[in-house]
Amino acid sequence: MAPTSQTQRDRLVQFLRNRGVVRLRELVAAGINATTISRMERAGEVIRLGRGLYRLSDAPTSMHHDLAVAAKAVPLGVICLVSALAFHELTDVIPSRVWIAIGPKDRKPALAYPALQVVRFSERHITDGVEQHNIDGVNVSITAPARTVVDLFRYRQAEGRRFKASPGLNIALEGLREALRQRKATPAEVARYAEQVGDWATIRPYLEAMTVNA
Repeated sequence: MAPTSQTQRDRLVQFLRNRGVVRLRELVAAGINATTISRMERAGEVIRLGRGLYRLSDAPTSMHHDLAVAAKAVPLGVICLVSALAFHELTDVIPSRVWIAIGPKDRKPALAYPALQVVRFSERHITDGVEQHNIDGVNVSITAPARTVVDLFRYRQAEGRRFKASPGLNIALEGLREALRQRKATPAEVARYAEQVGDWATIRPYLEAMTVNA
């Protein structure tokens, strides 16, 4: 292999090892040419996860790898609802799709992998109560436990108007119970977020019932 190609390959490998999942535009900006990417993909050293998304074929991945891929594909998105609840280990449910929130005017993403369930949050709520977590080298925005529980109550309707597939009330109750039991959220935190989104009247009786004997 020519020295230049070897240098390109080394740079690509190092870049992917440092960042886990990367977008094509990031590779190009780093000075890595499309020929090198294509050659390594054909050789099985690099995997194309979706349109413009790559990782090393031998890169270690966690159980939450789909969240990392979704976050890289939708940089302004926030992992929320059932996916956030599962990430925080507050449910036994394994989501078949990655639940991700985008802003009211953001373009709805279309991905072959992973499958997405897209919801829209207001400009204020897209940033409030959001944590940053590193998953497989990718910085992922995920709603905090208390915020996640409140969102599940907001989207609890069996025929949710905000999206086609509502998680329903049962998973909201499970999330609230586990968040309190595991002390990943306090009653005060849940109440604060509920008041902010105007859903305190709905959540209050459930929260009081679960804390009255605590």
